[in-house]
Amino acid sequence: MYLGILIILPIILISLPATFFDEGESICFSVLFLNSECYACGITRAIQHLIHFDFQEAFLFNRLSIIVLPLLIISYIKEFRRVYMIVS
Repeated sequence: MYLGILIILPIILISLPATFFDEGESICFSVLFLNSECYACGITRAIQHLIHFDFQEAFLFNRLSIIVLPLLIISYIKEFRRVYMIVS
């Protein structure tokens, strides 16, 4: 089940349009309670734009996304390998 989710998740994110997460209210506690953006604000939208190679828009949402996406990919590959070794 978990391995299936690991396989399907990137397919879903790639198939969604780059602007899928652009609209809507923020759920960040910093924005809700302190009315101030934190370092992670906009990272989901930025990563979604990076997945679709929209670098300029991603950089506007969150500059750290250029560092975070490679780290996410490395973590994803490690987790996929770990789960695949358990299953097989």
